[in-house]
Amino acid sequence: MKLATKLIHAGVEPDPSTGAIMTPIYQTSTYVQEAPGKNKGYEYARSQNPTRKALEDALAIIENGKYGLSFSSGVAATDAVIKLLQPGDEVIAGNDLYGGTFRLFTKVFERFGIKFHFVNMSDAASIKSFINSNTKLIWVETPTNPLINIIDIEDVAALAKKHSILTCVDNTFASPFLQNPLDLGADIVLHSSTKYLGGHSDVINGGLALNDAELREKLYFIQKSCGAVPGPQDCFLVLRGLKTLHVRMERHCSNGEKVAHFLRSNSKIAKVYWCGFEDHPGYKVAKKQMRGFGGMLSFELKDNSEQEARRVLSSTKVFSLAESLGGVESLINHPASMTHASIPREQRIKNGLSDSLIRLSVGIEDVDDLIEDLKQAIG
Repeated sequence: MKLATKLIHAGVEPDPSTGAIMTPIYQTSTYVQEAPGKNKGYEYARSQNPTRKALEDALAIIENGKYGLSFSSGVAATDAVIKLLQPGDEVIAGNDLYGGTFRLFTKVFERFGIKFHFVNMSDAASIKSFINSNTKLIWVETPTNPLINIIDIEDVAALAKKHSILTCVDNTFASPFLQNPLDLGADIVLHSSTKYLGGHSDVINGGLALNDAELREKLYFIQKSCGAVPGPQDCFLVLRGLKTLHVRMERHCSNGEKVAHFLRSNSKIAKVYWCGFEDHPGYKVAKKQMRGFGGMLSFELKDNSEQEARRVLSSTKVFSLAESLGGVESLINHPASMTHASIPREQRIKNGLSDSLIRLSVGIEDVDDLIEDLKQAIG
C-alpha cells in the first residue's frame, strides 16, 4: 500500500456501535469490567485508550514498523527512550540537535549517571572513537535542527548493530513522507507529532515506532508506569492531521525549495542551510535516504550582527515569529534565544549555531507571498 493511502486509512476502523468513519474521542478515565480482571482490553486510561491505540497503530504503519507508542509530547517520547538505560550507560548524540533534547540529556539524565557525547555525525566513522563497552544508544537527528546537517542513517545503524547498540532516529524534520529510518536499520523512530504529523499547530504530542517486540514491551512499561500519555482529544487531532500529511508535505517541499533559492540569490544573505542544494555536504546522502528535501531551512545575513537578525525577525508579516515548526503556517525563529537557548553559547558557537542564525519553517501559503514577505523584511 502506498504512503498516501496509508496516511488516510492507517489505524482507522469504523466505530462498531455506530459505523462512524472517524475514530471517536473516547473521553474516559476508566472502563467498566464484567468481573475483576475480566475486561474488553481496557482497564484504565493511563494504560490504554481506544483513540490512542488507533494513533499508535497508525504511527507503526506509516513508519513501516510493527509497533507504535504515543506520548504527551516529543520530549516525553525522548524521555521514555532514555529511561531504557541504566546509570553508567553512555549515549552518542549529534552535536547539532534540538535544544530541548540537549537540555533533557544534560540537565536531567546526566544527574542520574548517564553520560552523553555530542559529536559530529556527518561521517559515521567519526563515531567509532566514542564507542566503548558502556555505549548503549546512538541518538540521530537528521536533518538536524537548525543547521540542516544530514546523517547517513544506514551507516550509523550498521555501525551500531556491529556493537549491539540501539539506534534512535528523531524523524521530526523529515516526517514519514520523506524518510523511513526503520527501513534503513534504525531500532526506534521518534517524532514530535506536534510538528508535521499534527500539522496545524493545535496539539502537543510525541510518538515512537519500532519493530522489536521485547523493546516495545519495555517502552510500554515506561509509558504506563511514568504516565506521560496523551489525552484522547490530542490523539484525535494527530490522527486527523495524518490524513493530509502527504498533500501538506508536497507543498512544504516545493515552497521550501523556492524560498531557499530566493534566499541564496539575495545579495544580503551570506549563507543558506538547506539540504536540497547540490553543493550541500550531505546532498548525496539526503538524495539517497530521503524522497525530498523538506520545508525547513536556516540562513545568515551578510550583516551577521544579532541586532540585524532581530530586526529581520521582527519585520515579517506573513511569517510569524514563534517557536515550533511543521504547521500549515510559516514560522520564523531565532534559535540562539528561542529553541536552542538552553545550549551554552560557547558550545553553540563551536557547533556552528551563531547568534545571528535565522530558522524558517516554510508553510503552505502561496510561495510568492512568502518570498515577498522575506524580501521586504530583509530590506
